[in-house]
Amino acid sequence: MNWKKIIRKSIIISGVIILITAFSAKETDRFEIVKSLDVFTALFQQVNSLYVEEVQPGSLMQEGIDGMLKSLDPYTVYYPESEIEDYKMLTTGQYGGIGARIRRIDSALVLYEVFEASPAMKAGLKIGDEIIAVDQHQLKGESSHELSKILKGVAGTTVEIEVLRNKKNITVTLKREEITISSIPYQGLVANEVGYIKVHSFTRAVSSDFRKALESLKYKQNCKSLIVDLRGNPGGLLLESIDMVNLFTKKGEKVVETKGKIEEWNKVYRNMNKPLDLDLPVIVLVDRKSASASEIVSGSLQDMDRAVIVGESTFGKGLVQTTVNLPFNSSMKVTTAKYYIPSGRCIQEIDYGKRDEEGKAIALNDSVFKTFKTRIGRTVNDGHGIMPDIVVKEDELREEIFGLREQEHFFHYCNRFMERYEGKLDSTKIQVEEEDLQHFITYLKEQKELYVADYEHILKSFNEKTKEDTLLHKMVGEMEEYIQKMKQDQLYSIKEDLRYELEKELARRLYFEKGLIRKNLERDKVLKEAVRIAQDPNIYASYLANNP
Repeated sequence: MNWKKIIRKSIIISGVIILITAFSAKETDRFEIVKSLDVFTALFQQVNSLYVEEVQPGSLMQEGIDGMLKSLDPYTVYYPESEIEDYKMLTTGQYGGIGARIRRIDSALVLYEVFEASPAMKAGLKIGDEIIAVDQHQLKGESSHELSKILKGVAGTTVEIEVLRNKKNITVTLKREEITISSIPYQGLVANEVGYIKVHSFTRAVSSDFRKALESLKYKQNCKSLIVDLRGNPGGLLLESIDMVNLFTKKGEKVVETKGKIEEWNKVYRNMNKPLDLDLPVIVLVDRKSASASEIVSGSLQDMDRAVIVGESTFGKGLVQTTVNLPFNSSMKVTTAKYYIPSGRCIQEIDYGKRDEEGKAIALNDSVFKTFKTRIGRTVNDGHGIMPDIVVKEDELREEIFGLREQEHFFHYCNRFMERYEGKLDSTKIQVEEEDLQHFITYLKEQKELYVADYEHILKSFNEKTKEDTLLHKMVGEMEEYIQKMKQDQLYSIKEDLRYELEKELARRLYFEKGLIRKNLERDKVLKEAVRIAQDPNIYASYLANNP
């Protein structure tokens, strides 16, 4: 494609984006929109023709589009043709590729996760493998995102990958497949007759998969109450969230209403199907990363007094996006409406129309929030997301463990000693023995830097300023050595935390995402509270009663 075609393509895309608003604009605004489009087109052509340095028309247009959309909200996004696979994955959970996640650690691009039954797994690739070449092209300076784009492609095509493992070069040829990232990675009983379903995101068909998971728990495992885990779930497709609510509420019930500036975006969404179970006790787990469709599910069930919500306040995203197809296989998501759950509240927390002196959008003021009533009269508020019926915060991660994670010590250790564990651990109970734990502590002591504590940043800065004062510089150096020794000695006081983190890393490698989730549940404070409620009908009922 020559530069003239690139310019023409870019102008067409720009024009479509601007004209989308023109169709819905007021009569008095239309002239301004058309004038702005003419000015933008002329400006773009002149810059490309006259600017002293060579410019890339496609990149220049991309920056212009990104800058325009940045002034709106973070959910209105343009996807060029080169990123359409990423967009497809967000909405469907599917993409063409090898089934692995890449991360740059230190200076290496490594496989950080390998999906179960994926082409990567079938070819024998493992977590920790360093990718050094793709199709005989040596990787130098590429980011993990760039490498991921290279590895993605049309299902059925092949790709040759060279990796470095234990100082040995291994070359494999893989056939890309249509990779599906499951929105429901784990289900099972977490206590006697208490079912649990983890929902990652609301991609296409997740409500159908959820129904199957719930039916399996009910009819095969005698589940008498259910915990739905929406923590960390960023949302997804609106209709999928409505269908999930439908499983527990009557046909015809209003679940959500959307309101926008265009009449066609003003819609009321009701349950269209027969429910699966109207009486099953339901507890929904949420946190600050539960957003959008997750808030529709948790908020609607709360408004209908159909579930007890446990955890922390949710993200607060009450904005609805619509997909618009653009020329040249590009597309965009654009915010077209706000959604309102059954009580009438909108839980949007950030007002993107108002910004502070630094240009950052600001949170709505508490004084503008309103109170609403649930079906039986319980008081709920708008803004600040969904407030749980029972607030439970996870224990903060110890600074030492956080630091060791940041330095990827658990990851590096398992790369070196994976063969010690492979085939020796039970998938239902991964347990690192004392001898292996001591081996890991010895490994940590051999490292030049365990982790950097908050106070060490100040000490390092002070050390730089004392270089000219020999005595003072020596004293600071001795203090740094003492701190390193103190951190090594502290390892014995956090042995059980070290063991647990090692076991999680091993579970992830040996039994994939299911193994990691199962391991995480062992110390899950929020889950334990949910189980307590699920096992006592009186406690469950008390949270859904109107007690003035």
